[in-house]
Amino acid sequence: MIKVLTGNKAAAHGVRLSRPDVIAMYPITPQTPLAEELAHFHAAGQLDCEMVEVEGEHTSMSVITAAGVAGGRVFTATSSWGLAYMNEALMYCAGMRIPAVMVDVTRETPSMRGVGGGRQDIMSIRDSGWIQIEPETCQEILDSVIMAYRLAEDPDILLPVVVAYDGFYLSHLSERVEVPEQADVDKFLAPVKNSGRTTLLSGENLHFSPSIVGKEFAEYRYKTVQAFEAAKTKIALIEQEFKAIFGREYGGMVDTYLADDAEILILTAGSCAGTARVVVDAARERGLKAGLARMRVFRPYPRERLMEVLEGKKAVAVIDRSICLGWNCGHLYMEMKAVLADMANPPKTVLDFIDGLCNTDITYDHIEKALNVTAAAMNGRKTAETNWLIWD
Repeated sequence: MIKVLTGNKAAAHGVRLSRPDVIAMYPITPQTPLAEELAHFHAAGQLDCEMVEVEGEHTSMSVITAAGVAGGRVFTATSSWGLAYMNEALMYCAGMRIPAVMVDVTRETPSMRGVGGGRQDIMSIRDSGWIQIEPETCQEILDSVIMAYRLAEDPDILLPVVVAYDGFYLSHLSERVEVPEQADVDKFLAPVKNSGRTTLLSGENLHFSPSIVGKEFAEYRYKTVQAFEAAKTKIALIEQEFKAIFGREYGGMVDTYLADDAEILILTAGSCAGTARVVVDAARERGLKAGLARMRVFRPYPRERLMEVLEGKKAVAVIDRSICLGWNCGHLYMEMKAVLADMANPPKTVLDFIDGLCNTDITYDHIEKALNVTAAAMNGRKTAETNWLIWD
């Protein structure tokens, strides 16, 4: 069925079609329309689950963690300060490898308490133990939620997954979205429907202890690291199966556009990738071999795939929507730089461009400027490593 949906409503359909057992929600801008849509589905009898209205995000994460321990399929969503407020429970959930699925509608967190889009909130949990998927469109949001359940509940993975999309720029953007048939989603999720997870049965006791120390703790953390590495292969396999049923794919962990023969790449994530494609097309028309690499998965970090994409390129312009304090750059740039040291033929010119903080637009002109500045640096012009497109 074809619908015109906002990003938040697309996420709600993805949750509904995945048939969760327990949802716990607390509203916060710009996530609130997602909570409202799920409440509507529940009231209309289209969502058969326990819908827990909590007094805050710490409780919402605690509720779904407990339900996950009992074997339930669970969901919550938040943003910004809500993500910060649930941090303790969020770390607990990840540490116990509960296969929860969450949406973070990204928003700035720091004072001056800006209620504006930005990716600072999601970057604050990058090492918490959650797999991070970052869609570009409303269709990809819906599809990513469904794929998130398949990935989280895979017996070889068993890790929580957060689908993080740009607040306001995607959460409130209306686009054409193809809503899958329930039977097709059931077919896609069937392999993890009875995957052997420990389940609390009525009338029986279930003991669960999260407290281990010493070598057992180290072994547990080692296995968590291995699960993250295994997820890199699993993400590709799950996307292939998704394409076979639904006919859509998103490029695995790093989505590329005209990247194979490109001399200079734009590297970014999220909704601004669409504008970057238009900039790439215009650059090609004037003879500049430009391309795009979109980070679709940030955790696990797609180190191996990114090395393939960057190999042999002359220059990279990174567009960051968050700042990595103490490194004088953004998070995408800082982590990409760690990859270059292991490459045989890395790009010689790599520049970072900070833009889009607190609902400021990442415009066509800004991305074109970043590309042109990087091209000039590639040809020898001296340029600062990190540039702020908002006022530079």
